[in-house]
Amino acid sequence: MSQITETIHSLPVDPQTGAIAVPIYQTSTFVQEAPGIHKGFDYARTNNPTRKVLEDVIAKLEGGQQGIAFSSGLAAIDAVLKLLKAGDEIIAVDDIYGGAFRLFTHVYEKFGIRVKYVDTTDPANIEKALSPNTALIWIETPTNPTLKITDIEEVAIIARAYDCLLCIDNTFASPVLQRPLALGADIVVHSATKYLGGHSDLIAGLVVARNQEIGERIKFIQNASGAVLSPFDSWLVLRGIETLHLRVKQHCENAQRIAEWLEAHPAVEKVHHPGLPSHPGHHVARRQCSGFGGVVSFVLKDNSASAA
Repeated sequence: MSQITETIHSLPVDPQTGAIAVPIYQTSTFVQEAPGIHKGFDYARTNNPTRKVLEDVIAKLEGGQQGIAFSSGLAAIDAVLKLLKAGDEIIAVDDIYGGAFRLFTHVYEKFGIRVKYVDTTDPANIEKALSPNTALIWIETPTNPTLKITDIEEVAIIARAYDCLLCIDNTFASPVLQRPLALGADIVVHSATKYLGGHSDLIAGLVVARNQEIGERIKFIQNASGAVLSPFDSWLVLRGIETLHLRVKQHCENAQRIAEWLEAHPAVEKVHHPGLPSHPGHHVARRQCSGFGGVVSFVLKDNSASAA
C-alpha cells in the first residue's frame, strides 16, 4: 500500500455515528466533568477534534512526530520563528517567498533577530555565512517562483554539525513529491492554501516537527499566540488531501509539457522548471524528489508588454 493510500485510509471513523467523513466540530468549548477533567478537549484554541485529525494526517504524510495547523502559511512560519530569541541569526535562501521576507526583515529584525540571505543552491555558501549565533537555516526548495533547488541532505549535514535547526518550506513540492524530514530536516512548513487545499477556497498553514520536543514547543506557541486553523478550514484541507496525489501527478505532467514547449519557443530566453535537464538543480531534484512540481516560470527575450 502506498504512503498516500495508507494515510487516506487511516482517517478515523466517527465513533458516535460511524460517519466515514471527518465531522466538523464547530464548537468553541467542550464539556468538562471538573476543571481539567475532559475527553482531551477543553477549548477550541487549544485543541479541536477536526483540526487534530488534520494535524495527525500531515504528520503522517511528512513522516514527523507532530503536526500543527495554523490560520495561514505566514502564521505557520511565524510560529517557527518564535522558537528563536533576540541575538539569534537566521540563514535564509536568497530567493525567499516575499511574505516570508517581509516577516523576517520588517518584523523580526527589529526584535534583534538577524537574517542573512544566501544562495543555498551551493551549500558552501551556507557554511561561509554561519556564525556562533546562527540558530536556524531556512530553505525553500523549490523556491517561489524561480524554482531553485537546494540539496536538503547536504544542508542537513551542515545544520547538525553547527547545532542549528533546519526548516524546509515544502509548499512547492508537497509531501507527495518530497519528504524533507527523511532527508534530515528538523521542521517542515506548508502553505496549505496551495497544493494541500487544492481548491482556492481556504487559507491555511501547517508545520510538522521531526521530534516531539520541537513539536511540543511549536504546539505551545500555537496555543499561546492563537493563530489556529478553524474546524471548517481544517476539514477543507482534509478534503483536499484525499485527492492530493492525483492532482499533483497531473500538475507535474502538465508543467513538464509546458516547460518543454516554452524552452523550444523562439521568444523565450530562459525557462525555470527543475524537470528540464537544462535546469541547474535538475540532478538534485531527481535525487530528492519523486516529481518536479506544477509551477513553471520563464523569461522572455523581449521583456515588454507587447512581446508578452
